Amino acid sequence: VDVDTIAAISTGPGAGAIAMVRVSGPEAGEVLLRLAPALEEIPAPRTARVVDLCDPDDGEVIDRAVATYYRKPESYTGEDVVELTCHGGVMAPRLVLGACLAAGARQAEAGEFTKRAYLRGKLDLIQAEAVSDLIDARSRAFHRAALRHMERGLSARITGLRESLVHLESLLVHHIDFPEEDEPPVALDVIAEEAKGVVRELDALLVTAPEGELLREGALTVFAGRPNAGKSSVFNALLGEERAIVTEEPGTTRDALEETVQLGGFPFRLVDTAGLRESEGRVEQLGIEVALRYLKGADIVLFCIPASEETSEEDRSFLEEITAPVVLLETKADLAGGPERDTTELRGLAGAVRVSALSGQGLDQVRQLLPQLAYSGLVGDHRDQPILTRQRHIRALKIARSEVELFRSSLEDGLPAEIASTHLRPAETALEEVLGVITVDDVLDVVFREFCVGK
Repeated sequence: VDVDTIAAISTGPGAGAIAMVRVSGPEAGEVLLRLAPALEEIPAPRTARVVDLCDPDDGEVIDRAVATYYRKPESYTGEDVVELTCHGGVMAPRLVLGACLAAGARQAEAGEFTKRAYLRGKLDLIQAEAVSDLIDARSRAFHRAALRHMERGLSARITGLRESLVHLESLLVHHIDFPEEDEPPVALDVIAEEAKGVVRELDALLVTAPEGELLREGALTVFAGRPNAGKSSVFNALLGEERAIVTEEPGTTRDALEETVQLGGFPFRLVDTAGLRESEGRVEQLGIEVALRYLKGADIVLFCIPASEETSEEDRSFLEEITAPVVLLETKADLAGGPERDTTELRGLAGAVRVSALSGQGLDQVRQLLPQLAYSGLVGDHRDQPILTRQRHIRALKIARSEVELFRSSLEDGLPAEIASTHLRPAETALEEVLGVITVDDVLDVVFREFCVGK
């Protein structure tokens, strides 16, 4: 554990009314006294004091700030901490930070405050990662998931699973130590059934992984259809701004336009693509190739056909080739007076909505439908359940599940208890690595490298 004192600007750069410089370490209180010579002693903990901050080298006043002192271990890092709330902008926080460094502190590395909090037991590793996710969250759903992790929702579930594995080990002790006895306290088939329950709990978490990962970047939602089918107009309407150029001329969109938007609190990466058709123009051909690449990786496809036009054979052929869920958007509904399209002949549709970018018809329906398709396990009553959003967690839980399943099958196949039990320790280790109970430096470096400086 580090023993020096660190400092960094904890607020974002740029114009603002206030900024914060944070100092943490054994000399945090002394650094404050060197910057605020009017203070005769370190202020009482958690008491805000207005002070003139001075350059420790020449005594020149650099800012008037509010200083708050936190005594260890009752602080974010578990160390002595000073938070200096100074004027915002560019110069004031830089001068205050420079004064802290001149007074004996060291420039903090990215994520070092949270790393110290983890190393001193203030947070487990899942909570530490959740701090970074909370800062980076760009949708309400991801923010909610990060907050649940901060509150130990996922940590508690994984801790409970680890305790279940320890309990399984304790049940095996009698079988391993006294194999000659005919009536052990707990039969092996009962232990195997308990192991099956642990597998079910691991599966319940792992099933959240695909949608949990989507929360990070957003569900890739690709507009597709013929040229001049109204794709760009609906794209702009969902964004709420004129991002794509809209004209009556077919083939206006030559490249893919990608924007991130929240729908129902969930993140979506909307992509407007070139109209699909045979083209002799080189530029348009390139745009169509880009569109096809996006379609291959799409989580949802919004296939656009003007409401006044019939479904063509090319449309049917295209829909049969798409593997992602497809929502049919009958566009330009304000220009169509006939009945809605019969979609029974179009196999595999996840939904069909008649929309008008001009009048707004159907747009709310689209906004409600897309989260249900991309995040069905996270909407409604399920939204407060802990979910897996990081590959590190997913890999570890898959290892744990595999080992517990091998343990269960070994018992059912009649292998000796001491052999079957060799699968439990690796499962426990995998869960402990998620929590950070045991770690290697490389894992910590990867986790905290993602943080901003000052957190």
